[in-house]
Amino acid sequence: MRLLALDTATEACSAAVLVDDEVIERYELAPRRHAALILPMIETVLAEAGLTTTQLDALAFGRGPGAFTGVRIAAGVAQGIAFAADLPVVPVSNLAAIAREAMDEYSAIRVAAAIDARIGEVYWGTYVAATEGGVELLGAEGVYSPTAIPVPDEEEWFGAGSGWTVYAEALSQCLPVSSWWGDCYPRAGNIAMLGALACQRGEAVTAEQALPVYLRDEVARRRAV
Repeated sequence: MRLLALDTATEACSAAVLVDDEVIERYELAPRRHAALILPMIETVLAEAGLTTTQLDALAFGRGPGAFTGVRIAAGVAQGIAFAADLPVVPVSNLAAIAREAMDEYSAIRVAAAIDARIGEVYWGTYVAATEGGVELLGAEGVYSPTAIPVPDEEEWFGAGSGWTVYAEALSQCLPVSSWWGDCYPRAGNIAMLGALACQRGEAVTAEQALPVYLRDEVARRRAV
């Protein structure tokens, strides 16, 4: 499979091309510079892979949760490329990408991913390692107070993501953790791998269906009903 992936949802900005099992990636921690960096990154990884967008099989992007502006940038760029090249798109959770990064880096099996959502909340999701390098979500992703996160069970977890940097004490009181890694951000390479697995499961969508997921807006709507 030849798949382009991109992500701008957090402080990190990255693009990657997956060709079979090889990943070519560009990654940079660059708050507020995503709009300027992402297209050059995409051009670079495609050039290194010797591909044009019309030679790709699919495109994946970090669909959120994360910073509203960053999530919109990723979705907009993904839609634009997909429309132009007539490509199917796989929206990939940024929490899932964080979980996969922690599994790769620390051989973690059970990862509690948390992104700092500001105003005293975290974007939250708990994942276990799945076959072929995938991740499996337990329960549902959501936005919560660090003192009110849903705990899937009493097993020990590995914490990952910026939410742990800010709220480690509160989160650890709710969930038993062996350790945590706060400087763990989504990477396009992991989004590419998860996107390829999703493509194989038939989960790709059309460009117009490739929408961002904010979580906070969705929760607000549910409470208003």
